[in-house]
Amino acid sequence: MRILVVEDDRAVASFLRKGLEAEHYAVDVAVEGKEGLSLAEAVDYDMMLLDLMLPGMDGWDLLKRLRARKKELPVLILTGRTGVEERVRGLDLGADDYLTKPFAYRELAARVRALLRRGQRPPELKLKTADLELDRVDRVARRGGTILDLTPKEFALLEYLMRNAGRAVTRAMIIEHVWDFSFDTMTNIVDVYINYLRKKVDASFEPKLIETVRGTGYRLSLGQEER
Repeated sequence: MRILVVEDDRAVASFLRKGLEAEHYAVDVAVEGKEGLSLAEAVDYDMMLLDLMLPGMDGWDLLKRLRARKKELPVLILTGRTGVEERVRGLDLGADDYLTKPFAYRELAARVRALLRRGQRPPELKLKTADLELDRVDRVARRGGTILDLTPKEFALLEYLMRNAGRAVTRAMIIEHVWDFSFDTMTNIVDVYINYLRKKVDASFEPKLIETVRGTGYRLSLGQEER
């Protein structure tokens, strides 16, 4: 799952990124309100963590504009504002939850999981292709009932392939969704990780699901059910 953190305090943003990435989420960070709104509109995020005190466009304005265009995106406000009026205003503008600073990371992680489970849009929390299954919340992948020992990036790559099962995705598309936007798109890291994934997903199982699409990229086959 991909989370957008909109936080102008770079130390806090770095702390959140490291913690969430350790939980196996893909994380993008915006340090200004306009940048955060632009990313939220352009990318299919699963959730946003939003600070209120932002340069340029503040969190209130960002949330108001976001809700006019994306009503379904779960938003968790993170702020030092502790007043009841601020909390009520944030929730009335469309926030799904509110956490004041300072906070314990364990509580943040629990709130993130809760929002992802009960998100307003019906997220595909469990994906299935042929005998391959993936639980996006509990971060478990199985093939034929056997648990696959995947690294965080392998899991994120498999998740992206499964969300697009049956259609080809380019290396650039994979880079955009699995790695950070600043990642060097000229690297062969996608091919390297596809090879890693094949050894765990396909080597001991039939049929082989991860296909190379010549001149395009890769595709996760629908297996015997493909038509």
